[in-house]
Amino acid sequence: MMARAEHMRWCKRRALEYLDQEVPDVASAVASMLSDLRKHPETEGLTNALGPLGLHSAMNNDSDAARRFIEGFAE
Repeated sequence: MMARAEHMRWCKRRALEYLDQEVPDVASAVASMLSDLRKHPETEGLTNALGPLGLHSAMNNDSDAARRFIEGFAE
């Protein structure tokens, strides 16, 4: 199993790929981040408290807010 910091970098990298497309896919970026956070025992609980913030940016198709949401997680 990866260390927490390594897992967090992996989550962020995968999610940000969706935002870095020519046409950012905000919903997929947020969904990817939340899904991947659930895959590690040290990060799975973060989705309960912080998930609504990411979902808000996805519902508003706000790529800047989604990027802040994703990059805001501490490694």
